[in-house]
Amino acid sequence: MNDLSNRINKQVLHTATDFLCKQDDDIGKIVKRHGYPPLWSRSANFSTLVQIILEQQVSLSSAKATFNKLNTVVIAITPENILKYTQNDLNKMGFTRQKASYCLGLAESIINKEICLKKIAKLDARSAHEELVKMRGIGVWSANIYLLMALRYPDIWPQGDLALNTAIYQIKRLRKKPTDERLANIVSKWRPWRSVAARILWHFYLSEKSKK
Repeated sequence: MNDLSNRINKQVLHTATDFLCKQDDDIGKIVKRHGYPPLWSRSANFSTLVQIILEQQVSLSSAKATFNKLNTVVIAITPENILKYTQNDLNKMGFTRQKASYCLGLAESIINKEICLKKIAKLDARSAHEELVKMRGIGVWSANIYLLMALRYPDIWPQGDLALNTAIYQIKRLRKKPTDERLANIVSKWRPWRSVAARILWHFYLSEKSKK
């Protein structure tokens, strides 16, 4: 069973950020320029999994538009409420056929008690990840985003996240885009606070993007 006191909160976020600044000058420069990153936490529930599924392989703005449209139609995004709609209904809200199928299937699995998100939230990070990727539509990246943002584990890295890869490329002043091996080597130096490093890099990426 996981120690829930290990989850990231605002105080832990700031303490870990200070630690990373001392360990990595490039991280320190980001924080000096942009300040502490937001906590960026989400609720550990079905609605968050739907949002993460929508975010797969598309821009955040596109995913947010679809999620917002869903919120205007559905009073509360719960498994029971989602199952009141057909795949075609979800398509009209902006879901792809595949993502609509994933969300409807996930809702059925939760209602049938094949999946219990409350139990998953009490597991250690590795066990929780193993349970999440068993779900149809939840891959490695999606599971890691849920672990990082909803369950707030301290040492999660969402491998393959394009914004994070771009940020690393920029802050490390690399001549070419790093290989997976090079990325893994860079990221490993941020243990045991990779979840915090990810927030700092997202903060950098979004802050710099907003200036353009």
